[in-house]
Amino acid sequence: MQPTDLDKIRDIAFHELPSGQAERARQLLDGLDGIQACLKEECAKTLVVQYKITHYTLLGLEKALEAQGFHLDNSLLQKIRRALIYFCENVQRENMAINAPDVKSQQVFARVYELHPHGDKDETPEEWREYK
Repeated sequence: MQPTDLDKIRDIAFHELPSGQAERARQLLDGLDGIQACLKEECAKTLVVQYKITHYTLLGLEKALEAQGFHLDNSLLQKIRRALIYFCENVQRENMAINAPDVKSQQVFARVYELHPHGDKDETPEEWREYK
């Protein structure tokens, strides 16, 4: 993973009503550390946000905006786009949290396995095995 993979630029599309939501959201998000927000030039109801995935996710930002009373665009295309982004960001954050395997503990378990008697055990009594 490259360090630039941590920087995300995402669009947040708002519902048409009430008007001016994108500008109010921009003002709100500009107050947070590590987030840059601006209005999309060709669409006044879309906000472009830039953040590091180590600090924020699109899901978290949108949930916070909805909690503040903003209404997101819930068209089918936007729902699918958001679901894909949520999934990808979640997987990326989980992959960053995975630590390297602990080789020493693996060696200890391998050694215990070598010394411990193991294999298939038949619990059938000896006299039953000879029964014909």
